[in-house]
Amino acid sequence: MFEVVYPELKRIARYRLRRDDGGTHLNTTALVNECYLKFSGAEQLAPQDRAHFLAYAAVAMRSIVVDAARARLAERRGSGERPVTLDSAIIGEMPSDDEQVLHVHEALAELQSMDARLAQVVEMRYFGGMTDEEVGQALDVSAKTVRRDWDKARLILASSLRR
Repeated sequence: MFEVVYPELKRIARYRLRRDDGGTHLNTTALVNECYLKFSGAEQLAPQDRAHFLAYAAVAMRSIVVDAARARLAERRGSGERPVTLDSAIIGEMPSDDEQVLHVHEALAELQSMDARLAQVVEMRYFGGMTDEEVGQALDVSAKTVRRDWDKARLILASSLRR
């Protein structure tokens, strides 16, 4: 199945990385290859059709982007080493792209605890670049329901990210 949808996964990865403004330090091929490694390690992966497979890919890509952001933040913070600052006035003034990825991840986890379907819609649209129709097919709901869920989820996430 992976070989069949490989071009689509490249498109999704390109879409996801373009939205990041270079914050992930991953390229399209690396993200798709990491996604493949996650799939090959999943023993119970049994997608019913193309839409379900792409939904799995959205979850995997989210996981890869978040893990990469966490790793880079750990490196920046010295991986346990004590930081040395030359100018204390600039500490904390500029959030990094990795921090933004982690904030979105945390807000999405909070949304997941409130409404799992809303979180799935966000994963598939934001991380997977799927259309309303593709998300609807994967979740077995109409595209109109997906649009309503997307609007609702964006409002909840925007509220969470402002805190």
